[in-house]
Amino acid sequence: MAKHGKTYRQIKAKAPEGTVELEAALSFLKENRAAKFDETVELGIRLGIDPRKSENAIRGSVSLPHGTGKAVHVVVFAAGEAAEAATAAGADDVGMDDLIEKVKGGWTDFDVAIATPDAMKEVRKLGRVLGPRGLMPNPKTGTVTDDTGAAVTASKAGKVEFRMDRQGNVNVPVGKLSFDGAQLVENTQAVLAAIRAEKPASAKGLFIKNCSVSSTMGVGVRVDLAD
Repeated sequence: MAKHGKTYRQIKAKAPEGTVELEAALSFLKENRAAKFDETVELGIRLGIDPRKSENAIRGSVSLPHGTGKAVHVVVFAAGEAAEAATAAGADDVGMDDLIEKVKGGWTDFDVAIATPDAMKEVRKLGRVLGPRGLMPNPKTGTVTDDTGAAVTASKAGKVEFRMDRQGNVNVPVGKLSFDGAQLVENTQAVLAAIRAEKPASAKGLFIKNCSVSSTMGVGVRVDLAD
């Protein structure tokens, strides 16, 4: 079992033992930084649904009001006018056969992959490479579209994707510790609203069982969602 360093243990000793309001949880993270770099703040959620049932699959995207605080590397699988629109919107890599071969070789040094519907016939063949990394374009997240320019712009501006894992958890970045408290609160609330909107019609009982916020190297602080 990995051992935590001295800084982490000192922060852990000060962390709230129970749940606290979102504003207080984020303030604690900002006041107790665990690294010298600008850490990412992540929202972790445990859902109260059975992840084994296909009808309970939770996946979507949301545009953070204040962005993610990081440069987003976007690749686009497209040709013709859609490729030109993607390039004009600021996509980092645009192409078809050449780009597909590059990814097939194991290259995944990017954050978002977008594809036109026509391109998906070939892009689907990259499932073994893109799927495990959560990079496969999907209509539900707006990354399979003919409007590649708008998709690139949204991704660069701070759109993040979320999906439930096999244990029923969802983890989403909501900004950087350098953001002010209000920005982190608004970004987090936007993600929570988007996830609640994906609640399956068949779901019963408590949809969000618990949630917490944490920084890249810091501890997690549980959030009270009673409000």
